[in-house]
Amino acid sequence: MATLLHIDSSVFPGEASSSRSVTAAFRKSWEEQHPQGTVIYRDLAANPVPHITADAWSAGYAAPSERTPEQSAAFAARVKLIEELEQADTVLIGAPMYNYSIPSTLKAWLDNVLLLGRTAGETPSAQGTPVIVVASRGGSYAPGTPRENYEFVQNYLEAVFTGTLGLDLDFIVPELTMAPRNPAMSALVPLYEASRRRAFEDATAKAKELAERLAA
Repeated sequence: MATLLHIDSSVFPGEASSSRSVTAAFRKSWEEQHPQGTVIYRDLAANPVPHITADAWSAGYAAPSERTPEQSAAFAARVKLIEELEQADTVLIGAPMYNYSIPSTLKAWLDNVLLLGRTAGETPSAQGTPVIVVASRGGSYAPGTPRENYEFVQNYLEAVFTGTLGLDLDFIVPELTMAPRNPAMSALVPLYEASRRRAFEDATAKAKELAERLAA
């Protein structure tokens, strides 16, 4: 049976969050294709994982017999997150842009799962796993826009997921999400609506595409 690892990191609940709305659409389509599948879900806003500590970090480079009790406990928490990533056939992540970057809770998750010699290195343990990132943002940071140089979400996650973890990365980017609520952006509402519609279409299509790939 196929396993989906679904991670949300938006601080806003349900439909108040653009990233959560789109990841929910992807998950719904994925579950329709895999009715007997497994979903591992983490809501990093409601239940954040611990930020990396010295014990958790150093334990990754120490032999099990040489770890202190504190190191062993901290490392066990890291291993649980790593195993969830390794078990997944598909990874789905909601990554809204906060202050030009990802939420700190998502960064904490990444710091825990990045382990040299296991998930990172010459042969990453989850190498080739498809990962869909819903990178929502209030404005637009696309090439050619005035703030393209402020785009640190896709650039960073490309380096981590593709360059370090060896995952097969694809983005869905709902943008201009502040347009309906910011009078100064009212002229951009049609572009927002088109972006939102495209994001939901992409989510449904990519879920079906990955289902077909897994079935082949």
